Amino acid sequence: METYDYVIVGAGTAGCVLANRLSENGKHSVLLLEAGPKDRYHWIHIPVGYAKTMFNEKYNWCFYTEPDPEMHNRRIYWPRGKVLGGSSSINGLIYVRGQPLDYDLWAQEGNRGWGWDDVLPYFRKLEGNERGESEFHGGDGPLKCSDIHERHELMEAIIRAGNELGVKTTDDFNGPDQAGVGYYQLFTHNGFRCSTAVGYLKPARDRANLRVETGAMAKRIVFDGKKATSIEYVQNGETKVAHVGREVVLSAGALHSPMLLERSGVGQSELLRSMGIEMVHELKAVGENMQDHLQFRLQFRCKKPITSNDKLNSFWGRMGIGAQYILRRTGPMAVGINHAGMFTQVLEESAGPDIQFHFSALTASLAAGKPDKFPGFTFSVCQLRPTSRGSVHISSPAYDGKPIIHPRYLTTDLDWRCSLAGVKFARRLADSPALADYKEANHQPGPEVESDEQIVEWMRDAGATIFHPSCTTRMGSDDNSVVDERLRVHGLANVRVADCGIMPNLVSGNTNAPVVMIGEKASDMILEDAAL
Repeated sequence: METYDYVIVGAGTAGCVLANRLSENGKHSVLLLEAGPKDRYHWIHIPVGYAKTMFNEKYNWCFYTEPDPEMHNRRIYWPRGKVLGGSSSINGLIYVRGQPLDYDLWAQEGNRGWGWDDVLPYFRKLEGNERGESEFHGGDGPLKCSDIHERHELMEAIIRAGNELGVKTTDDFNGPDQAGVGYYQLFTHNGFRCSTAVGYLKPARDRANLRVETGAMAKRIVFDGKKATSIEYVQNGETKVAHVGREVVLSAGALHSPMLLERSGVGQSELLRSMGIEMVHELKAVGENMQDHLQFRLQFRCKKPITSNDKLNSFWGRMGIGAQYILRRTGPMAVGINHAGMFTQVLEESAGPDIQFHFSALTASLAAGKPDKFPGFTFSVCQLRPTSRGSVHISSPAYDGKPIIHPRYLTTDLDWRCSLAGVKFARRLADSPALADYKEANHQPGPEVESDEQIVEWMRDAGATIFHPSCTTRMGSDDNSVVDERLRVHGLANVRVADCGIMPNLVSGNTNAPVVMIGEKASDMILEDAAL
């Protein structure tokens, strides 16, 4: 048995941040456990490689939900990163923070220190923006982000279409106002993905006080009463034990962190006792309150052969894309799937933008699937602040057991109204004069889907995750929470959670940047407490 000041479970988006920051001053010994392998697969680092890892079981957990009643009882595919960098190594690279209102609501719910003015310094700290430092941005942070410099004819037309519907053009979704339509910034640097494994972990790997173990699946936290004393993990079929001098920090994500708590005897007593797990501490909120962004991918046939479908279905097109990337680190391979986006409001009662678009010059039956044979483009639209709540729980005491995921999408009237309004807005956008020279026909849903009732049925058939499960170890001070405002698990000693599970409510947009912020802020709190 070896002893470490801090054991971090999960070398994902937040875990790599914590490993860097907690080992930075050289005073503390840190063990970082990652169930997946090292990030040596070349497609991880090439932005378009998102399509190569979406269904790759070596680097992706490839989970499925339970049949969802509102989705015609479909089991929905939920990819999650299983590699150094976690989902930051396999995601769509998009840099979005959410709205200031998101964080102010966190603080208003009793989570002091999590308002917008509190978290903005951490967003600036993490960010190495190619535009340089400004009031809202950082210029020399570990996580590099870049503009999309090449303008695409179809994206330009989509931006004009947004203008025609009253949405202003913006060049910064992370500025003072999220609303607008324009090109995304991406977590890339010199044409390569900048995951947290690249930006945070790689510079720290040679530190004598940091040990990184891959292929190491956490089995359970061992407690002495309510105090965490060690952690068991399995590596190469062997159970190993690491003693904890100060804290265990769970950064395994919104699915695995609550599951590890449950396997360790922390959660709902009825569930755990039914599986023969000895209770350590009852916390009914573990695995509950789950929120996710549900996307609807509207696809259209294009009149012009200018889409990624055309290039990817042509030998010479693929050769051109490859040459462009190899020679100049530009082109579709340097961007990934989505070029542009939009944030706008469709419900009168919403406080600011309530839907988000991802625009892609590509169509496929599945996200990151094989492109269609015809020219096409996709509008992915999702509601930003869903009020439906799901859950995730263990299926057995086994450390490698699959999660039981109940997303419970669209179980509130607000979610249905906002999602339906978003889909109808997407159709109006596609029918705008600016896209008259580009849109040939509705592909999915087809032209036969016209009435609200028909659209709703299509939504039940087509809705899918946009990969943002969160809030399963919710931060707060009430019975509906798991961690306090300093991310300490209620009722336990030496255990914190620092990943997307601690969000009290889902942020308005992509979750990668907010989770990095959580990792940065958690690191400061942990080090502050260590100095007391």
